[in-house]
Order: sequence, then C-alpha cells, then structure tokens
Amino acid sequence: MTHENNDHLRLSAPAAVRNREPIQQVLARVLGDQAHILELASGSGEHGVYMTQRHPGWRWQPSDISPTALASIDAWRAFTGSANLLAPLRRDALENWPDEHFDALVAINLIHISPWEVTEALMVKAARHLTPGGVLFLYGPYRRQGQHTAPSNATFDADLKARDPRWGVRDLEAVIAEAEARGMVLELVDQLPANNLAVVFRRM
Repeated sequence: MTHENNDHLRLSAPAAVRNREPIQQVLARVLGDQAHILELASGSGEHGVYMTQRHPGWRWQPSDISPTALASIDAWRAFTGSANLLAPLRRDALENWPDEHFDALVAINLIHISPWEVTEALMVKAARHLTPGGVLFLYGPYRRQGQHTAPSNATFDADLKARDPRWGVRDLEAVIAEAEARGMVLELVDQLPANNLAVVFRRM
C-alpha cells in the first residue's frame, strides 16, 4: 500500500509533536546506539516515527490495543518508509505476551489514562520481558508527596476521574514502590515541559 491512498489513516497528536524531542533526549541518555524498544499505547505512532529517524540503530516496536491507532501506525510506516520502525502489534498489559525480550519498554501517557491494574501489570511485564539492564521509561504527570506539581495537573486529574473513576494522575512514590517490588531500580526522574516527568527504571 502506498502512502497516497492511506494518508487519511495517519493520525496526528499535538502532544506527541510537542514532547517527542524532550523524550528523545532522555531516551538517548539511557539507551545505547543499538536497542530493541517496545512502545505501549503508541497512539498515532508519531513517537516511533521520530525516534527511528533520529536513531537508525533503534528498532522501535510500536503497539496499541486500538484498531484505529494500529492503522495510523501502519500508515505512518508506509509514508516514511522507515526500516527500523516495525509493523505494529496488539499488546495489552493486562494480557499474556509471547516470550520476547526488549532492551526498553516505553509507556508515554499511559498509566494515568488506565486503571491502576495496568500499572501493576506493566511492572510485571517489565520484569519478565526486559533484558538484564533493560530500561522502563514512563512519561506523564505525577503527584509528588501527595501533591499535584501544577494547578493544570490538578484540573487534568479531575477531568480524567470524571471520564473514568479508575483513571487519574498517579502518586510517583506509589509507582516507584510498585516497580521496586518487581526488581526494578529507579535511575532518574527528570522534569520535562508542561509539568510532566520522565521516570526511568532499570532492570537489574
């Protein structure tokens, strides 16, 4: 399929365009030149497009549970022709995965737009499917010591809970505790634009 006849399937997320470079900078610090990366909840697929263009040695495996998102990722792959942006897979943190291993798991704006069970399952998956020394990268808003880091995050949290009471901005300390219980070690917490954090764990 050529990009001329599937342009309408390519989604664009303004947030992905805004945050892709700060996220790239953190990932470049914690990953080597060669890495096999699984992205969960890839959405439009634009993060994978950007990362594979910046890092030819990264094999980026996008995934989602939404057919619309999977179609968008496929359309972006056809449009860019990027050899290291792999065909999208359906991956759900709450389901079993094939016996495969990655150098990094990336979850951008996932854990606050899903039930807490997804965060718990994500930590199990990281412990099981990351190579030794592999990286779990999380991005999004967090509360710290029980407090929102900005008024806009408090408003966002209320909006999320109105949409689904199981959603919401997570307490960073609770996420760290869940990761450490699965043998993950916190490596860094970086403040990124728009009151979001990049949180990196490493599997020992």
